[in-house]
Amino acid sequence: MIDRLASEQLLEDMIVRDMRILSPDWMLIGQQILTGLGGKLDLLAIARDGSLVLIELKRDRTPRDVVAQTLDYAYWVQRLSVEEILMHYSKFSKGGNLSDAFRARFGSELDEEELNSTHQMIVVASELDAHTERIVQYLSERDIPINVLFFRVFKNGDEQLLSRSWMIDPAETQINTANTAMKGGKEREPWNGEYYVSFGGSNARSWADAMKYGFISAGGGSWYSQTLKQLEVGARIWVKIPQTGYVGVGRVTGPVSLVGEFAVQTPSGPRPVLEVLQHAETFKADAQDPEKAERFVPVEWFHTVPEDQAVNDLGLFGNQNTVAKPTVPKWRHTIEVLKGRFPNHGG
Repeated sequence: MIDRLASEQLLEDMIVRDMRILSPDWMLIGQQILTGLGGKLDLLAIARDGSLVLIELKRDRTPRDVVAQTLDYAYWVQRLSVEEILMHYSKFSKGGNLSDAFRARFGSELDEEELNSTHQMIVVASELDAHTERIVQYLSERDIPINVLFFRVFKNGDEQLLSRSWMIDPAETQINTANTAMKGGKEREPWNGEYYVSFGGSNARSWADAMKYGFISAGGGSWYSQTLKQLEVGARIWVKIPQTGYVGVGRVTGPVSLVGEFAVQTPSGPRPVLEVLQHAETFKADAQDPEKAERFVPVEWFHTVPEDQAVNDLGLFGNQNTVAKPTVPKWRHTIEVLKGRFPNHGG
């Protein structure tokens, strides 16, 4: 094993070359950024939902110092304007355009209106003391999106080997990120208990099937499916198909299930979902992969409409996470509009 300080510099170089070392759902947009707070942010990334990711390497700082520094930088990041973020990426990429790079990386359009509406903090370290771990755990349990990636870098001849482990389940951090308040200056409201759900993003995912058999689903990677864990039985959900509009409102009737374990009601009785879906063969291909397998949540629909009748008025809430608990006035406005368009909304 090489020495700790050298390994942290080596790790930063590896991350710059390939951000997938940390997450396949992040794209690097800045390195060693002057914050004006007496220091430099090690790395800045963007997630596929437009949230920003601050990444700080421990280097030779004490564990508590690096956590405090990360929180200080988060204060700075949340106040970055869209123009400043675009400028930082242009400098990092030597003239590149963030919207173009985002589209090429994630296959979707960057919503500049929502850019930097949320962020998460990642500390990268070989180890932390127990005091610092308790601080991070305390913050996370209070919905602050912070996590620690523990790593070791080894050399085997010319090979560089990396081992890693997360202190907190990354799913929890993503959920906290999706549900944090909007950035400084934007109004926040108490969560009203109703969930936003994004359904789609795959040619195999059929809204006609979802209406007919009563479910929502997500898959193709943990980033898409892990926020389904938020949905408790009895929760009311408002479903939007990206780029199309809102198509239904319903009530969750059961827990999340893997595609191979999920059954639906048919005229001939319960049947495995893999026997009835239009594109079942596509889902079968990843059914044994715990990372990519489709996950299903049963839903009792109150009101649904076909895709060509979707509600897509200007000013309605949208988010690229599969499930979110919005706390912005736009969400209240969205539900008020949808209740008028979907009169059978279950309450």
